[in-house]
Amino acid sequence: MLSALTKVFGTTDLRKKLLFTLGVIVLYRVGSHIPIPGISYKDVQRCVDAAAAGNGGLLGLVNVFSGGALLQITVFALGILPYITASIILQLLTAVIPRLEALKKEGAAGQGKITQYTRYLTVALAVLQGTGLVATARSGALFPGCPSAAGIVPDTSILTTVVMVLTIAAGTACVMWFAEMITERGVGNGMSLLIFISIASTLPAALWAVKQQGKLADGWIGFGAVILVGLVMVALVVFVEQAQRRVPVQYAKRMVGRKSYGGTATYIPLKVNQAGVVPVIFASSILYIPALVAQFSHSRAGWAEWITRNFVRGDHPFYVVAYFLLIVFFAFFYVAITFNPEEVAANVRQAGGFIPGIRAGRPTAEYLSYVLNRLTWPGSLYLGLIALVPTVAFASFGGANQLTGTSILIIVSVGLETVKQINSQIEQQSYAGFLR
Repeated sequence: MLSALTKVFGTTDLRKKLLFTLGVIVLYRVGSHIPIPGISYKDVQRCVDAAAAGNGGLLGLVNVFSGGALLQITVFALGILPYITASIILQLLTAVIPRLEALKKEGAAGQGKITQYTRYLTVALAVLQGTGLVATARSGALFPGCPSAAGIVPDTSILTTVVMVLTIAAGTACVMWFAEMITERGVGNGMSLLIFISIASTLPAALWAVKQQGKLADGWIGFGAVILVGLVMVALVVFVEQAQRRVPVQYAKRMVGRKSYGGTATYIPLKVNQAGVVPVIFASSILYIPALVAQFSHSRAGWAEWITRNFVRGDHPFYVVAYFLLIVFFAFFYVAITFNPEEVAANVRQAGGFIPGIRAGRPTAEYLSYVLNRLTWPGSLYLGLIALVPTVAFASFGGANQLTGTSILIIVSVGLETVKQINSQIEQQSYAGFLR
């Protein structure tokens, strides 16, 4: 460990990037504790404490992704989620809208335009979600059952509401800029690191809540069980996230003058979890919609009561089954949208390559599609288990919303990717020193 730290901080460029990344993270965490204007901070804290005792309610998981800033209604209340949502939407639309697909193929210039569209969509989503958050806080529905919820927004005038919404939107734009600066001048992917920090910042309080709410041996048995389940899940995530199917590709030799080119062998890496954490986010978003509609239903009809009873608790059988099926569906959907076997087969053919035993062209595309479908089944089932097993297990030992399979998956995946980037930069510095 000491030798690794010495290598990291002994490299000038890498040390500057790490210090820059840490500085941006500090600013992000500071902004997550600054309340927006027009909010009664004391009433918010009373309701936050009550929500923590009751596991955070409907918005508990979203609050985790914002690092606890959502329920505290701070400047960075929405966190990085609008930026992530906008990026996913643009990525899906790229496969559907020909204009966006053409921009993607234009290289750096086209990618710059897509990035600009992503920024505009992020601000629009921030305004929309900020309006919903302020309206929810004003109605008292943000903290159902809290006596102080009605006094969170003392001034309900239009000017105050507009200022609150604009402050939240500006905070989201600032977080988006932080993420882009980390990606450009720091270490790792900015979006991934910020959501990693948001989730990691809530884990100590979540673990202590499990210990406090436990009944066996003053909560230490439940605490130990949660730690054990978490370690098993971490080992499973590391194993599956590193797993991949390597499809061999052979390039034919060709003579140019007296020189021979090609004849090399490589492979196409297909990950078992090709979709990443996107299906889990999509499934969570879909399941939040009926619960939110039922929460704002003033008539409390029979359908609203049924949804509240069956689709709010994460360990309810109806919720578990629906969540699992949605994850499997979105895993296949996202892989089908983002990976085009015909395009990959065409690129391999143009480069003079072929898969041994498979003809170039359409047979190659069909073979890649077959392999991808075979890999997506275990990958989707793995995502469903990772998302549900810890949630159900932890709920039985105190029901901490922060300790979910999604959180573990994001933390481990981002950690592995960041370590890979740091190692690659250390190796680049070593090669640069050798060439000099």
